[in-house]
Amino acid sequence: MLLYMSNGSAGTKSTPLHSVSVAGAVVREDGRLLAIRRADNGTWELPGGVLELTEAPEAGVAREVLEETGIHVEVDELTGVYKNTTRGIVALVFRCKPSGGTERTSDESTAVDWLTPAEVEERMAEVYAIRLLDALDGNGPHVRSHDGRHLLDTSA
Repeated sequence: MLLYMSNGSAGTKSTPLHSVSVAGAVVREDGRLLAIRRADNGTWELPGGVLELTEAPEAGVAREVLEETGIHVEVDELTGVYKNTTRGIVALVFRCKPSGGTERTSDESTAVDWLTPAEVEERMAEVYAIRLLDALDGNGPHVRSHDGRHLLDTSA
């Protein structure tokens, strides 16, 4: 699996143009979605983070969700690919089911909560809310780009 693209030619060291992150759209049986309030900026987002070089995407999702929330998950399927064009981050989002654990905060989260879809729209910036809402619609995987604040129309 290609984890990043570089701007150099073969045999030369270069700076990656993209990094890959993974996130879990964790859906409880009652339809509520797992979210965290990030410790670094106070925004509500789905749990996730940078995929490690030797890590399978599904393993990375399970690790990140557990680290940030205390919740163990079963990873179901890829529901979306989201590119932040400003920061060069490609995020892979997977729908997951909780399989154990207890909600807790971490060094990366100051709150953990199970939100309704309406609460997701109220609390999260559009570029993060859409990742959770896309995971619910069953029409994925979705492919979207954003500039860090707003979704971009890539149909042109």
